[in-house]
Amino acid sequence: MTLRLILAGDVNLMNVTDATTPFRRVAAELHAADAVFANLECCLHLPSRRSHATEGFFVDPQIGGEALRLSGIRAVGIANNVNYGAENIAASIKRLDQIGLAHTGAGANLAAARAPAIIARNGLRIAAVQRSSVYWPTNHEAAPDSPGIAVMRGHTAYQVPIGRVAPGMPPPNRPGVPPIVVTWADAAYLDEFSKDIAALRPQADIVVASCHWGLGREPLQYMTDIAHAAIDAGADVVMGHGPHYPLPIEVYNGRPIFYGLGNLTFSTSHIGRKHAGWIGMLVDVTFERGAVAGCHFRFVRSDEASSSYVCRLADETETLADLTARRNKLGAALKPEGDRVQVMAQ
Repeated sequence: MTLRLILAGDVNLMNVTDATTPFRRVAAELHAADAVFANLECCLHLPSRRSHATEGFFVDPQIGGEALRLSGIRAVGIANNVNYGAENIAASIKRLDQIGLAHTGAGANLAAARAPAIIARNGLRIAAVQRSSVYWPTNHEAAPDSPGIAVMRGHTAYQVPIGRVAPGMPPPNRPGVPPIVVTWADAAYLDEFSKDIAALRPQADIVVASCHWGLGREPLQYMTDIAHAAIDAGADVVMGHGPHYPLPIEVYNGRPIFYGLGNLTFSTSHIGRKHAGWIGMLVDVTFERGAVAGCHFRFVRSDEASSSYVCRLADETETLADLTARRNKLGAALKPEGDRVQVMAQ
């Protein structure tokens, strides 16, 4: 049995006034896939009071819901830093349920937040789970008896270098030498995530692990810890999102890890910042009898009207060259094929 799964990055519909605009140039492509999963980085809710402390991206629930209904997206992850506030999360989930869009990553309690999104297609079951390592310390993480998002805690340490850390860097024998930044995933959270994926494996033909994370253009160690643990536990593919540009790709134990997919559509960001033209990746994975049979991606951008479109690869040679250079030692080979880039193990 063959199945075609598309994975997309951040979707933010804030300030969208026409539901037909964001996806009209990619809707046919998304509808042609058997399943599409994306990170929904906004709440389908307009709260009566807003605060900078909540960091929410608020969307007209009628317009935003209709845009998603038209898009071809079948399931979304909602564990991220802008799905914040019990009322906002609950209202957004209610709207997703109204339009029949499966979701994972947030809920009325921890069990609901950790529950997978399930898509049944072509006699196969796709299960997606999502965690966020980017979240607020004030009542954002779901608990056994309170709402929030499912998180994956990461840690940071600053290590004083004991030797020259790289060519051109000064030795650590003078004031002002910068520290080495060390990150790692919290062992207890990582264990729970692995257990959730392992428990899903017998119940699903395809398992997607989705992670909101990142700082800058390179994967940090905690991200690699999480991605490898997810695949070791049984995930077929790992997709990352959060930084609003593509991050390197890895093939680990024969399975792809996309550390950052960038944006699918993202009209307006923090403090009214416009994201028109920012690039993302649309990942296309083909499964045969539940196993990865092929994997490629195409670049996507959005025009001045905030309508997303698939790019010609000939127009993105610099982007591809940069991504190819930065996938350094990650076991992934990137092979251009027309407007697509095939992902293979080296």
